[in-house]
Amino acid sequence: MTGFRRSDYRARVAALPPGGPQATTRALTRAGEASAIVLVEGFSDQIAVETLAERRGRDLQLEGVAVVPVGGAQAVARFLTLFGPHGANARLAGLCDAGEENVFLRSLERAGFGAHLTGAAMERLGFFVCRADLEDELIRALGANGVEAVLEAEGDLEAFRTFQRQPAWRARPVERQLRRFMGSAGRRKLRYARLLVEALDLGAVPRPLDGVIDHIG
Repeated sequence: MTGFRRSDYRARVAALPPGGPQATTRALTRAGEASAIVLVEGFSDQIAVETLAERRGRDLQLEGVAVVPVGGAQAVARFLTLFGPHGANARLAGLCDAGEENVFLRSLERAGFGAHLTGAAMERLGFFVCRADLEDELIRALGANGVEAVLEAEGDLEAFRTFQRQPAWRARPVERQLRRFMGSAGRRKLRYARLLVEALDLGAVPRPLDGVIDHIG
């Protein structure tokens, strides 16, 4: 990390708006010593990135890589300012949902990463966009049957079948049902972020997740 002293870094972290999740606070503490930083929207994304790294035999902590959940796309601008060219000038990468691509693009521009950035330029900088969100990418990669096999192994398949019978979801595609079921409880979303990545064929990892891991390699 270059550009300013660690004492400057700590002061800038302290100046960030309070009230972030504990996961963000812990990650920011580690980021003070990191050589590379991955910015993700939420805690489940952090779990997925770290789990894939583990499966590939990588120790991100030993490598000096910190995965920081920023608490939603609207918060990414201040983290890019902190870690980007006008701040720590750290090696960066990141993940975002498709609906937040423009927020990330404009935030990267304002933080000094370039002007008139495109999606392709964003990827060259190490920032990758999920088609809907990371859960959607994982469900597509595993397929509905693969995800249901994970649910069955965890004892959640019957709860999912009950969810499928709800009038509001009965006629929806199974992939959408699965995505909604995963997100219908906070702890469930976090638990399955790890379980779905653990179930992946390493030759069929979703491109955005693959890309961000490779970029920090």
